[in-house]
Amino acid sequence: MSEVETRKTQSSLQDQLAQIHDLLERQRQAEELLRRHGGEHTQRAENLMQRQNRAELQKCLDGLHPADIAYILEALPLDERLIIWQRVKADRDGDILLEVSDAVRETLIADMDQGEILAAVEPLDADELADLLEDLPPEVLPELMASLDAQQREQVQAALSYGEDQVGALMDFEMVTIREDVTLEVVLRYLRRFRELPEQTDKLFVLNQDNVLTGVLPLKWLLVNSPDKAVGAVMARDVDTFQPTDDADDAAQAFERYDLISAPVVDAEGRLIGRLTIDVMVDRIREESESEALGRAGLRQEEDIFSSVWASVRNRWAWLAINLCTAFLASRVIGLFQGSIEKLVVLATLMPIVASIGGSSGNQTIIKIVRAIATDQVGTSAIWRLWRKELGVAFFNGLIWGGVIGVVVALMYHDIPLGAVMTVAMVLEQMLAALMGVGIPMLMLRLGRDPAMGSNIFLVFMTDSGGFFIFLGLASLVLFHH
Repeated sequence: MSEVETRKTQSSLQDQLAQIHDLLERQRQAEELLRRHGGEHTQRAENLMQRQNRAELQKCLDGLHPADIAYILEALPLDERLIIWQRVKADRDGDILLEVSDAVRETLIADMDQGEILAAVEPLDADELADLLEDLPPEVLPELMASLDAQQREQVQAALSYGEDQVGALMDFEMVTIREDVTLEVVLRYLRRFRELPEQTDKLFVLNQDNVLTGVLPLKWLLVNSPDKAVGAVMARDVDTFQPTDDADDAAQAFERYDLISAPVVDAEGRLIGRLTIDVMVDRIREESESEALGRAGLRQEEDIFSSVWASVRNRWAWLAINLCTAFLASRVIGLFQGSIEKLVVLATLMPIVASIGGSSGNQTIIKIVRAIATDQVGTSAIWRLWRKELGVAFFNGLIWGGVIGVVVALMYHDIPLGAVMTVAMVLEQMLAALMGVGIPMLMLRLGRDPAMGSNIFLVFMTDSGGFFIFLGLASLVLFHH
């Protein structure tokens, strides 16, 4: 989809959301009037208005893709969200549950009874069921598993046997397989027997008698080659494959790097057990990106924007507490130099500049390092090379911009030593930020923690307290030393 088409789609979705807001407001007003006026004719008119609003709302929802309905549900407060959810046709519930965020999914499932939940999830494929099972009420699971046939049950259990960060948890089981000893004409006749091909089918998987993958046949090759040719003569034997225990993020990077649309998943003996598709990989990349953004802010999980006050408090309190502690420690560093600040009050106005520039510089470094770690471009063995490079960048940046602010300070306050202190403090603060920008994520990686989770909080603490100490310490030595 082009950028222009994307903008048009998003604009249309915003229009649909505005229309739904308007319909909900009209319905609320009609209900309010119905409560206030008890006349028979008034009630009849208000009931007619409500029915018209509901019909218009139903028509609007019926014309939307499940992903668009999910977007709208996430954008509505809980009471309006449930009104919309109740208007969604039952045969679309499962697809929408797959699209909404985990936090919103909980609110929707909580509004459904056991029969509604079973009716929503039973039509889903095995891999989709596996995605939803952990969010379903425990009392639903026995009946749900009993409703599956033996193959579906085996597939669900197989998907659940892998961790959420493994390929096996993301693979699906809908794929087309063929033999290499048949002709392309036979393959074409075979495909015409399908009512429709599985989504994201860009290739057919070629198996031998033991179900071992021997190659793939891209659909475009099937169409441009002579029907008399055998599959084995046309197929590609060099195939990008994954095993179910492979890391899901590595697989997502491979899809991005090699422009894959689908790829087979095989066991240790090379037998085909599933496939990965581009839509799942895009979702994985988006989720990891969102998780990384939340982690930088110290949030433990995605939060429903309209969740209760206490639910949001529980999600946010931990890192705010850590941030408060680090801020208090930074303030104690300032307290060490209270006498110097009292002698020259201008120090209090200048020290935030040093800390702020250091924080910005360190944040640039840490984002680059965390990104490089996430894409497996660097490891802890590269720390010394990264430190040398980033310290060089920090030194020259500090010298240039520290020199600029030093000259400005010297001219403003007619104090050359103060300007010199500002320049040296900026250089040292930039180098400290570089050390921390590389060191903090590398240390977290060495300790087996996610480098994106909370790195910024520790960086801010180090650059703030370090910046205050460097600037005020230099000022005390240079300006007040006798």
